[in-house]
Parts: sequence; structure tokens; C-alpha cells
Amino acid sequence: MTKVLKNSTTQLFIGLIFGVVFGGVMKILPPWVYVDDVIVNGLFKLLGNGFIELIKMTVMPLVFVSIVCGISSFGDTKKLGKVGAKTLLIFFITTVISIVIAISLALIFKPGVGLNVENLSYETKSIPQSAKNLIDIMLDIIPSNPIRAMSKGNLLQVLVFAAFFGIALGGMGEKSESIIRMFNVLNECIMKIVSMIMVIAPVGVFALVSNTVYSIGFESLVGILKMAAVVILALFLQGFLVYGIMYKVMTGLSFLNFLKNYTKVAGLAFSTSSSNATLSSSMEMMDKLGVDKSIYQFVLPVGATVNMAGTAIMQGVSSVFIAQAYGLPLTIQSMITITVTAVFASVGAAGVPGVGMIMMAMVLESAGLPVEGIALIIGFDRILDMARTVVNVMGDCICAVVVAKSEGGIKV
Repeated sequence: MTKVLKNSTTQLFIGLIFGVVFGGVMKILPPWVYVDDVIVNGLFKLLGNGFIELIKMTVMPLVFVSIVCGISSFGDTKKLGKVGAKTLLIFFITTVISIVIAISLALIFKPGVGLNVENLSYETKSIPQSAKNLIDIMLDIIPSNPIRAMSKGNLLQVLVFAAFFGIALGGMGEKSESIIRMFNVLNECIMKIVSMIMVIAPVGVFALVSNTVYSIGFESLVGILKMAAVVILALFLQGFLVYGIMYKVMTGLSFLNFLKNYTKVAGLAFSTSSSNATLSSSMEMMDKLGVDKSIYQFVLPVGATVNMAGTAIMQGVSSVFIAQAYGLPLTIQSMITITVTAVFASVGAAGVPGVGMIMMAMVLESAGLPVEGIALIIGFDRILDMARTVVNVMGDCICAVVVAKSEGGIKV
């Protein structure tokens, strides 16, 4: 029993369960000023937000160093081109499939039909008022100033610069060997820092989940709950059906064994709502599965930045839900527009909590739907964000194993 309790995965889920229970208890207690001022906005804010900030501290250096290490280790740029092409193709196909599933389920179950939005009162100040168009997102990928991109946390720009940097190092032969060794040492150092931070993960998870349950509560409108259920169903189908079949068919490996190893990563992804925060745990999982280091060091950071199938599902279901809630018809052209825009939006969504709502505004605007409709779902976004992050990260890990298998990069 003691051995089980010392297991990091067990500790994470204990923190998660206690967080749900404690948050629910605080919610049903009579109004008490010290709950908000001392516990929620004091202790929980310190523990939960502090844990997130510590993780965010390692994200930028981890992404940059991992990408450089992964790409430079290929040496042969032709091999890198093959791995990169396979990775992006898998991400694109699975994202399109996820949106099709999302829109189809929303059209079947009609979660927004009958919802009288005129009788609902929401705070509009929290609704995202601006969203980048497709051209701006494509231009934003180009890092005119890599140092500024790092300081501002623009992961797409950092990723592009790291890719060029790694390709250049890998193509320089013996001249760059000392620099590559230095980056490998830096990578190990950053991973060590992450391991130190993860010691307090159960406490951070407890504080984050307690705060979420207390803030949102268990009461809401039936229509919005129905929408949330459709999102969860779509995420389930994407994770267990689409990814499960793809994993089994394209690798011949046991999907149950994958899920067993993914448990710890899933717990962290769910509690932090951040693809980036799970990078170190995902890499540890790849080591256990025997995936070649040079492949997963490339695929996972790229996936954490551009592969957001779970986010795309949320955007697809939400678009249909908002259209139904406002009584607006959805044509075939509108659904195609939602699909295409959601693919670009998921690519432009950084792997950090809450960014999905900003990208949601872009999808709604492109389809001619009211951006104000985001107010209908914004209260539930935190919980759904936790669930879709699990699928986002699963897609990254599945892709890494599939690409590694195709390149003979899995140690049996």
C-alpha cells in the first residue's frame, strides 16, 4: 500500500480526487468571506498558479532546446524532411477527422436547439473581442526577432527558429559537434529542473481542481450541459476510436499498453490544461516505449504547438451549438468554412490553458456567427479545456510512436 501511495501517478490522482471533493464542499458551505479571500484567492491561488508558473518557466527553454537537439541529431536533412512531412500529415488528417466528428455529433444531438439566448445573462467583458485572421496567423509564424519571440512566449516563432537552428547545426558536420553536445547537456539540465518541479505536482493539482470546482460549481443550463456532453463524446471517439485504430493498424503494437503508459501523462494534462506542461512526462513515456530520442524530441514539441485535435473538436461543436442557440442556419459552405478555419486555428493555438477561446472567436467570425455566443460556453471552458488537452497530448504521443515505427525508430 505504501509503495502504491508513493507512485507519482497515484499521488496525482489522489490530488485530483481530493480537489474535486474539497471544491464541492466549499461550494455548498454557507457564504463565508474567508473562503474567497483566504483559501481561494490566497492559498489556492498561490499553490495552483505557482505550480503553473513553475512549469511555464521551463516551457520555452524546453521547446527550443528539444527541437534543436532533435533536428540536429538527424544530421541527414533528407531524413528530417521525411519525418517532418509524416508528422505534419498525421496532424493534419487527424485534426480534420476530429472536426468532422465534432460537427456531425453536434448536428445529430442538436445541443443548442431550443435554447433561448435572450433569457440568459452573461458578462460580456470576458468575451474575446479580437481574433487573428488566417493571413496574420501565417505571418506570425515568421520570427522577425527570435529573442523577442522567446521573451513574449510566441511558441510558433520559437519553433520555426529552433528548426532552422537545428537544421544548420546538423548540416555542419564535425564543426558543430561541440555545440550539439552542449545542447544535449542543456536538455538534460532542463529535464532535471522539471523533475524537481513535479515533486509538488499533487499539491498543485489539488489546488487547481479545487478552485475550478468551487468557481464553476455544478449548476448550469441543460443545453450547455448537453453541449459539454457532445464535446466529451467527440473527444472519447477521437481518443479511443480514431487514435486507437490508427495506433494498432500503423504500428501493430498494443493500444492497451500505450494507454497504461499514458495514464500519468493524461493526469498531468487534465489537471494543468497545458500541452506544453506535459512535454517532459510525454518524453519519459516515449523512452519507456522505446521510441528513438531524435524522433520524439522533434515530434512532441511540434505537436504541443501545432497539433490541437481536441481544441478543434471544441471549436466544431461550439460553432454548431452557437448557431443553433441563435437560430441561425448552417449551410454546407458554412460547415466547410468552420472545418478549414478550425484547422488553421488549432495550428495557431499555443499549448497553454485558455487560448482556445481566443481561437474560437476566429472560427465564429469566419463562419459569420456571433462572437458574443462565446459567453454561452465560457463558464464551462476550464473543465472542457482539461478534457480536450488530454486528447491533444494523446495525439502527439500517438504520432511520435507511429512516425518512429515507420522510420524503424522503436527499440523492441
